[in-house]
Amino acid sequence: MKYLIAGLGNIGPEYELTRHNIGFLVLDRIADNHKIEFTTQRLADKAELKFKGRHIHLIKPNTYMNLSGKAIAYWLQELKIPKENLLVVVDDLALPYGTLRMRTKGSAAGHNGLKNIEEIIGGQEYTRLRFGIGNDFQRGQQVDFVLSNFSQEEIKELPSIMDRAEEMVKSFCTIGPERTMNFYNK
Repeated sequence: MKYLIAGLGNIGPEYELTRHNIGFLVLDRIADNHKIEFTTQRLADKAELKFKGRHIHLIKPNTYMNLSGKAIAYWLQELKIPKENLLVVVDDLALPYGTLRMRTKGSAAGHNGLKNIEEIIGGQEYTRLRFGIGNDFQRGQQVDFVLSNFSQEEIKELPSIMDRAEEMVKSFCTIGPERTMNFYNK
């Protein structure tokens, strides 16, 4: 069984520890925990992980956030992975910081990366792991907030939250999204 786990983010050192890059950060954490390395390949940095008989392909699109769908569509087709075995790890302003929610479908809710994925792969029926980044910003400051770095307090909590996100990714690949949602979504 093959799976594609796509973490959304923006390339470049200026974005590295920003809230909008949580998808990249979660995949980097998984790679570090399993001592695997990303290599730059077509449209994405890619790593592979074997876990409980599953072949898990991790990608960090290097197309920038708003064009993430191009990389995801390419790797789904290249690896012959069905859309139901796709999981997108994404930041979510609507959830309090550190809250993790898995959904098997849903709207892009204004997230340009998700909008592009929907346009290119055709529809909202793909699983996403939404990572709450909170919404502690003034009216009109949303872009500045998502592109800002985590606070020192948030950074202290980040490793344990990312480890929980890794558990959810592995659960998605082994017991499926429905049982994962029942177990982890609170």
